[in-house]
Amino acid sequence: MKAVEIKSFGAPEVLVLGERPDPQPGAGEVLVRVTASGVNRPDVLQRKGAYAPPPGASDLPGLEFAGEIVRGDAQAMAAAGYKVGDRVCALVAGGGYAQLAVAPVLQCLPVPKGLSDIEAAGLPETFFTVWSNVFDRAGLKAGETLLVQGGSSGIGVTAIQLGKAFNAKVIVTAGSDDKCKACLSIGADAAINYKAQDFVEEVKRITDGRGADVVLDMVAGTYVAREVQCVADDGRIAIIAVQGGVKSEFNAGDLLRRRLTITGSTLRPRPESFKAAIAASLRAKVWPLIEAARIKPIVHRVFDAAQAAAAHALMESGEHVGKIVLRW
Repeated sequence: MKAVEIKSFGAPEVLVLGERPDPQPGAGEVLVRVTASGVNRPDVLQRKGAYAPPPGASDLPGLEFAGEIVRGDAQAMAAAGYKVGDRVCALVAGGGYAQLAVAPVLQCLPVPKGLSDIEAAGLPETFFTVWSNVFDRAGLKAGETLLVQGGSSGIGVTAIQLGKAFNAKVIVTAGSDDKCKACLSIGADAAINYKAQDFVEEVKRITDGRGADVVLDMVAGTYVAREVQCVADDGRIAIIAVQGGVKSEFNAGDLLRRRLTITGSTLRPRPESFKAAIAASLRAKVWPLIEAARIKPIVHRVFDAAQAAAAHALMESGEHVGKIVLRW
């Protein structure tokens, strides 16, 4: 099979289209003929040598894809309601940038009715992440306010739509007026240009001084202290990336007095059972909303697989709104 390999750690140009032996599915797994692969920031970190695959995972980049089941564990497939030829999208710990990929059956989801494989390929990583952190860990409820840092990213556009679908008010930050407009068009209630405005003061103003109930933070670093200032009493801050650095200083007294929670997680190394539970929740609660067009995939640009380097360059530029996808 053809696959995008990381020949050495470095700039996007180290991504090269090569050939690998076809992977073989094991117990509880399926082999999928991939038609599209989602591009995510962890892929960029892996390419740079900063995010190694977990033990046992493929060294090829790629955490999500869509395609057609070729074969697999018949008993596991039957139990999950799949058969050879079914179109699925899947979350994996690696190996997604390839013409063939293996996925645990329980980490697969059917391609929602009405969606193309390209649209479906960009669903798993962001939907699993947002559901796990915003709803499971941070417990966002209807009527609460969600603050999304980086609203125009793949994670951001997913968080906007999921937050609104479950009747929360959604405030986002973004790095330009155009990106703010894009977030508003997707459904955000308010958008803050963090380069021109103080998001702490803006969140307080928008919420009449109450603050956001939940913050989805992809920055960390100095942002944590500022988020503590604009989160509501009993608020929850969920950190999913550290683009702004791993060190944070904040007033711990505020956590005590205002009963705040700061939590963090990484999805990639978690066991299959954990990811399977998220998949089941998404299939029951979110997939019907996608099929009803209440939630729509936002694909910014599609590249041929041989152009993976260009796709990564776009990801690093931050100029995209939504998902970047590779086409096989």
